Amino acid sequence: MPKYIVTIGLEVHAQLTTQSKMFCGCPVEVGAEPNSNTCPTCLGLPGALPVLNEAAIEKTILTGMMLGCSTPPVVSWDRKNYFYPDMPKNYQITQMPFPLCLGGGVPLYDVAYPKDAQKSIANPGKVVQLTRIHLEEDVGKSTHHDKFTSLDFNRAGTPLMEIVSEPDIDSAEEAVAYLNSLRQILIYGGVSDADMEKGQMRADVNISVRPEGQKELGVKIELKNINSMSAIRRAIKAETERQIDVLEGRNPEKLVQSTRRWDDDRGETTPMRTKEDAHDYRYFPDPDLIPLRTEKIVERVRPLVPELPHEKRARFESDYGCSPYDAGVLVSDKFLADYYEAAVGADTKVPAKKIANWVINDLLGLLKDTEDGIKACPVKPEILSELVAIVESGKISNNQAKEVFAEMFATGQSAAPIIKAKGFEQVSDTGALEAIVEQILAANPEKVAEVKGGNEKAMNWFTGQAMKASQGKANPKIVTEIVRKKLLS
Repeated sequence: MPKYIVTIGLEVHAQLTTQSKMFCGCPVEVGAEPNSNTCPTCLGLPGALPVLNEAAIEKTILTGMMLGCSTPPVVSWDRKNYFYPDMPKNYQITQMPFPLCLGGGVPLYDVAYPKDAQKSIANPGKVVQLTRIHLEEDVGKSTHHDKFTSLDFNRAGTPLMEIVSEPDIDSAEEAVAYLNSLRQILIYGGVSDADMEKGQMRADVNISVRPEGQKELGVKIELKNINSMSAIRRAIKAETERQIDVLEGRNPEKLVQSTRRWDDDRGETTPMRTKEDAHDYRYFPDPDLIPLRTEKIVERVRPLVPELPHEKRARFESDYGCSPYDAGVLVSDKFLADYYEAAVGADTKVPAKKIANWVINDLLGLLKDTEDGIKACPVKPEILSELVAIVESGKISNNQAKEVFAEMFATGQSAAPIIKAKGFEQVSDTGALEAIVEQILAANPEKVAEVKGGNEKAMNWFTGQAMKASQGKANPKIVTEIVRKKLLS
């Protein structure tokens, strides 16, 4: 059986975090009453003229800087002409020959791959090359009912970046890693919330399959209607199998350049339309918008470039002693990274690596069942730092700390009152603990002789008896030291 090469390119549409739309002053508001945020400009009424949103231009250029793109000195705006109910002007203002950003690339972070693929990454450290990033306006939203379709134009005119990759992705797993890595970077820059569930980030997949050894790319198929990372992975795998079946004659269809819709319920792609080329949209310069010089905007935006995920990860490893894996997990969510740094900064005497362990192993475990995740965490960073400091001081055991932490998460309380209410505070008074140990030694001469005879493992029995005598309140570390001192000296 011949082997096949899969080639994938992605077109990602990301809504920008601006207060108003791209070419008018209507507010951008998720969940507003349908058709409440509209005006003559975004509805395409005669005589209404567009005005550029400066913040949208700045955020797009900032995105380009984060991704290593170049910005041409002059950019322009074009009309993409087509007729569809959700496009009220019957054209979309976009950028064709002179976009805001050219080139660049997206580094694929190892923790951005699906979890089951992280141990077998084919190309560690790969950077997916970009073609361009251009700025355009979004369309309205169509909702299909049994007998009619309703249209909401609140979204029409919302600033939208289209980030176009080269055909540089080799698998469904790489596609997921690309999208997760890109999403992280957009959120770090504050340019987009990039929430796929809310439609703030959408991806169209271009995929082709060719036999190994063939240089020319196969027939390009575009996939639409994919609204989650897991669905993108499933869609790519299903379409890859379909194209291979066609090439090997198991499927009677023909491969022609076209657009297909992903049906997640049926687990297959279905035809939508034959794919249009650029000339089908009759692009031409928008006569209402003059070309824009970018030099001053670029200089204004340059200082705004933030510390990027891979840079923060390297710093967490060098400054805080995090392992590469732990640092990767912490920086995979900007708000989690911010939380961790706030906890570390609350008490610099507490080992940063210990705080990382609590965040990754305990906090994330409790957050996984919540809706808003770390953004709505009831345990404030400084309170977590306080708990870790108490554990490190030996006042409570690690098991007790986990019980305290669960209640902190449920109530939002700090550790101290919970420890007091549960009676968990450990006895660390050396004199009091020595008295307990001496009583146990005096009452068990046979066990003492056993240890002195060479069975040092029997010392654990004395530690256990001391813990029992103190009703679990003795500091086990100090008790162990006292037992060793008494028996081995």
